[in-house]
Amino acid sequence: MKKTVVIDVVALSQRLIGEHTPFLKKWTSKGHKASINPVLPAVTTSAQTTYLTGKWPTDHGIVGNGWYFKDECEIKFWRQSNKLVQAKNIWDLAKEKDPEFTVSNMFWWYNMYSTADYQVTPRPLYPSDGRKIPDCHSYPMDLRDRLQEELGQFPLFSFWGPNTSIKATQWIADASKKVDEWKNPTLTLIYLPHLDYGLQKYGIDFSKISKDLSEIDKVCEDLITYYERQGAEVILLSEYGITSVNNPVHLNRIFRKAGLIQVKNELGLETLDAGTSRAFAVVDHQLAHIHVKDKSDLALVKKLLEETPGIELILDEEGKKKYHLDHKRSGDLVVVADKNSWFTYYFWLDDSKAPDYARCVAIHQKPGYDPVELFLNPEIKLPMAKVGMKVLKKKLGFRYLMDVIPLDATLVKGAHGRIPEDSLDHPVFFTNDKSLTEEKHIDPTEIQGLILKKIFS
Repeated sequence: MKKTVVIDVVALSQRLIGEHTPFLKKWTSKGHKASINPVLPAVTTSAQTTYLTGKWPTDHGIVGNGWYFKDECEIKFWRQSNKLVQAKNIWDLAKEKDPEFTVSNMFWWYNMYSTADYQVTPRPLYPSDGRKIPDCHSYPMDLRDRLQEELGQFPLFSFWGPNTSIKATQWIADASKKVDEWKNPTLTLIYLPHLDYGLQKYGIDFSKISKDLSEIDKVCEDLITYYERQGAEVILLSEYGITSVNNPVHLNRIFRKAGLIQVKNELGLETLDAGTSRAFAVVDHQLAHIHVKDKSDLALVKKLLEETPGIELILDEEGKKKYHLDHKRSGDLVVVADKNSWFTYYFWLDDSKAPDYARCVAIHQKPGYDPVELFLNPEIKLPMAKVGMKVLKKKLGFRYLMDVIPLDATLVKGAHGRIPEDSLDHPVFFTNDKSLTEEKHIDPTEIQGLILKKIFS
C-alpha cells in the first residue's frame, strides 16, 4: 500500500490559483490537473460523501448539509453521525482489500461513529447553563485530549462565525501532522475550510480575498512539504467553487405571504413550525428542497416558484432523477438559483419578530443555512466592545445572548450550490502522479476509485 494524503481545500477553483498562491501555482503545474464535475447540490456534505462513497446522493442519501427529518417534523443541519450515510465508505473498501490499511479522518464531515481508525471533528461543549465551549470530538477518545494538550483548545470561534480566521485551518493542519507522527495511517483525509469565509463574504474580489489566498497557500505548502518528506502521495482537491452573487431570494417569505407557512409565537417572537406548514423551503446556499404537506398544493407551490425571480431550475420527480437527487430525504420539488442569486431561510415579515437565534451564530437552530453569520451587525456601535461585554458575562457565569449577527442578506457577495457554467469555477483535482488519470474532467463519483488506485497501485 502507498501512503496517501487527500487535502480538501474548500472553495478552491482554478480561477483562484495565481499570483496570490505562488506555492500552489508551482506545485499544481508539476503533476496532473483536472476539474471535477460538481455534485448537485455543490455543498460540503453532499460533495464529500460522493467522493468517499463513489455514489450519488440518490444512493448515499446526503441530499444537502441538512434536510427535513420527516419522522420528527424537524429541519436539522450539520448532523455528524456517519450512520446517516447509506453507502460504504472508502476506508471500508480499503480494509477489505488489505486489513492492515488504516485511515485518519481529520474533519471531513460525517466523521463521528464511523469505522475510520482515527477521527477528529468539531464538537462544542454545551453545559446546562447555556454556554458554548470550543472543543472537538475524536476516536479514540483520548486523541482529542492529546491533541489539545499539544496544540491548545480547538479554536471553534475561528472555524465559523464573524471571527473566522486562518487559526482553525492551521490547527487542523497541525493536528493532521501530529496524528500522522503518532499513528502513521495509510490514508489521511484533511479538511481545510479557510477560503470558504472570505469568498462568501466578498465573492471573487481579489482586492479583498488576496490575504485569505496567501494564508491557505502557506498552509498547503507546509502540509504538502511535510507529507512528501514522509514519502506520501498527495492528492489536493476541493468540493465546489464559489461565485459572486447579488440577489438573496426569500423563499419562505413568499410561501408565508401565500398562507402556506405556519409560525408559532414564542415569547413574542416567531419560529417556523414545519410540521403544520402547508409548504416550506429547506434552503442550502443556492439549492432548496421544497416540502409540500398536501400534494394538492403542488400546483400552487410550483406556480409561486415559477413567478419568483432568481430561480433557474425547478426539479420535479424526473428532474431529481436527472440530477441524482431522487431520494426520500429530498423535497417534493428541488429548486436551484440562477448565477446571481442564493436562498435565505428567512420566514418572518417583521424583523422585530425574528426569532432570537436569527441574530446569533446558531447553525443547529436555524431551519436553513445562514451565511450572514459571517458578519457582525454594522448597525452596532463599537461591536467588539459589545462582544467583549457578552464574553465577560459568560466568564462570570451569567446568561447571555450573543446577538451580534445582522439580518441583512444583501451583505453576502459569494455563494455556491448550483453548477457554475464556467469550469474555472468548478472544484479541482490535482495529483503529483501523472499516471493516475489523464482525464481533464472527472465525475465526482470517480474520486473514490482514484484514491483507491493510488493507495493500491
